[in-house]
Amino acid sequence: MYSFVGVKASVIRATHMQNQIASEERIAGAGLSPRAPDRIDEASVVALAETFRMLGDTTRVRILDALSRRELCVQDIARHIALSESAVSHQLRLLRGMRLVRPRRAGRQIFYSLDDQHIVRLFAQGLEHVMEAGRERWLREAPASRPSGVPAGGEIA
Repeated sequence: MYSFVGVKASVIRATHMQNQIASEERIAGAGLSPRAPDRIDEASVVALAETFRMLGDTTRVRILDALSRRELCVQDIARHIALSESAVSHQLRLLRGMRLVRPRRAGRQIFYSLDDQHIVRLFAQGLEHVMEAGRERWLREAPASRPSGVPAGGEIA
């Protein structure tokens, strides 16, 4: 349902804007107590760790990537990531249980999409981080493969 390809720049801009949210809103949104802003409550710690555990599987990341582009049924996801429908259904059940994806029934088919904008942003920020880290590593470790206009550790000229 959500397009990730066509709006990558706007997602990145939105990500940077979200980083400027007032500290009170960040504390409340993270499950922190305003009296103890240096600690997250135990239930939030467990839930956050479980969410990241779900995101720690390459198959689930591929499914989330496919769903970040548009709403898909199990068959389309299976074709897109070259897995059996059974394997995709199993992973979708786990993702649904963590509220990372949501189903929508249309007749006999069930279509899946990312659950909400929080998941879209979380996925976009993770991808941005990986791409940024990859670019930095490329600049640091591969001087011979760099185009002539890219100085070591610098920006493109």
